[in-house]
Amino acid sequence: MAVLDTLVEQGVVKKKALPELMKRTEQGESLEAALLSVGVKKEDILSARGVYYNLPVRDLKAKGVAFEILKYIPEDSATHYRFAPLGVASGVLEVGVTDPENIEARDALQFIATRLSMPFKIFLVSEEDFKSILDSYRGLTGEVTKALSELEVDIKETTGDEIIKEAPAGEEESVEKIKAHVVEDAPVAKITAVVLRHATEGGASDVHIEHTGDKVRVRFRVDGELFTSLILPVNVHSSMVARIKILANLKLDEKRKPQDGRFSARIDGRKIDFRVSTFPAYYGEKVVMRILDTEKGVKALADVGFSTDDFATVNAAIKRPYGIILITGPTGSGKSTTLYSMLNALDKETKNIVSLEDPVEYNIGGISQSQMRPEIGYTFETGLRTTLRQDPDIIMVGEIRDKETAQLAIQAALTGHLVLSTLHTNTSIGAIPRLVDMGVDPYLIAPTLTIVIAQRLVKTMCPGGTKEIPNDGAMKMIVDKQFADLPDSFKDKLNLTRPFHEAISTPECPSGTRGRRPVFEIFSVDKEIEKIILTEPTEPRLWEAARNKGMLSLKEDAMLKCMEGSIPFQEVNTL
Repeated sequence: MAVLDTLVEQGVVKKKALPELMKRTEQGESLEAALLSVGVKKEDILSARGVYYNLPVRDLKAKGVAFEILKYIPEDSATHYRFAPLGVASGVLEVGVTDPENIEARDALQFIATRLSMPFKIFLVSEEDFKSILDSYRGLTGEVTKALSELEVDIKETTGDEIIKEAPAGEEESVEKIKAHVVEDAPVAKITAVVLRHATEGGASDVHIEHTGDKVRVRFRVDGELFTSLILPVNVHSSMVARIKILANLKLDEKRKPQDGRFSARIDGRKIDFRVSTFPAYYGEKVVMRILDTEKGVKALADVGFSTDDFATVNAAIKRPYGIILITGPTGSGKSTTLYSMLNALDKETKNIVSLEDPVEYNIGGISQSQMRPEIGYTFETGLRTTLRQDPDIIMVGEIRDKETAQLAIQAALTGHLVLSTLHTNTSIGAIPRLVDMGVDPYLIAPTLTIVIAQRLVKTMCPGGTKEIPNDGAMKMIVDKQFADLPDSFKDKLNLTRPFHEAISTPECPSGTRGRRPVFEIFSVDKEIEKIILTEPTEPRLWEAARNKGMLSLKEDAMLKCMEGSIPFQEVNTL
């Protein structure tokens, strides 16, 4: 009754009410229920418990916790040990508990924190708030559990594989229809729909479904990071994969090699495209779905995130009548998004614009977009040969993967076409030796290449979730070293004495970041650079020449945007 004593000392509970309270507790009623019955407020009870246990209290007003915070503690741990994540502040995980005396829960929390390499701080929360956090978890798992409970037969039988064994020769098409019907009617269709809806609503870019041997793990990628959002029983796997294959029009009985497809669905009134890839793995096929929200549209070129000078350079390049513009970077760095913005900025009324894509991610009015189909021999190389007979002014090639495609793109540029494409290199300057390694002669690269843009995606700061870092001491040394070889005439224009910014937690944005934006490195080719490409096309020599003209690296562009307050310093260090 120590909490009751604290309430009495605080004057919240009158001594004359003690007999009634004691009577109620002796009859089996909880102390909290008894206190509420005599008019004590919930917040006063929580405050008294905080005083007794010497713990800070956190009142959530019976609201849930942000979706991105739940990933720090699995739902089963939260339910069993009765602790839950509340937020992250200054790199510290804030955890709410209902029973501070639960030693087992403390040990489990210590284990989780060690695994996360993250310190934690405990807060006392009410039962009501704790239940609201569990409800946040169960928004996804609750719907899935309900669908699972509707299964009346072993769900792994819904793939229809047993039908194949009995199917007469020549009736494969009817078998496919039967299998489709079986899966359509299964509750797994509901499970799949729930997963896709939650992924879309949660701002995920990709959904990963994989059989790990003892469970099926569903993970969402949000702002570039993967986290587990759902665990399913293993008997769901084959039927869920079959359901997705049907939606994407893939072969159900082909499990030995990868397949690619796509489908569309309306979620919350919006048309969402899903790009599907299957991959044969040890325990069964892994499925990855890229989420493409077509109704968000293509960004205007001015809104992509270029600095003023870089925007002017890019805008001038796409207005040239011929030449090659390349965008480089690893998978998932936003190259296609930038390409689409460039295409959207072109004169679609008086120019014949043709694109070769794999896949077509967004439809742009006024442009003839063509989907590559390597399985029937329609590749970037063959498509580019055909496209040149379509009287194009501007050609977009999704990716230059081989010597043949590179040479055709260069030939198109030499004959008066503007060509836009992507290339897998880490830096913009690295595109030159990469093309040379492919077998393209330097004398063909020099007169056709206009600009190369390297890019990466970094997290952006939430409004109000920022704190200044003074640009002095060690930070000034970092800046001085980074920009040491940049000519003073360019350095003076950058205002490199501005403070940096770091992300901090806020109630609305616990991680301090939300969404991502690109940072760029732009390599422009002029007459001097052309001569170097012809004589000494190495990265160090090209960098030296471009640096003398004021070229900035990816990291430097990120540092300047950090000084502007749009990205946190934590992201600068990832480049």
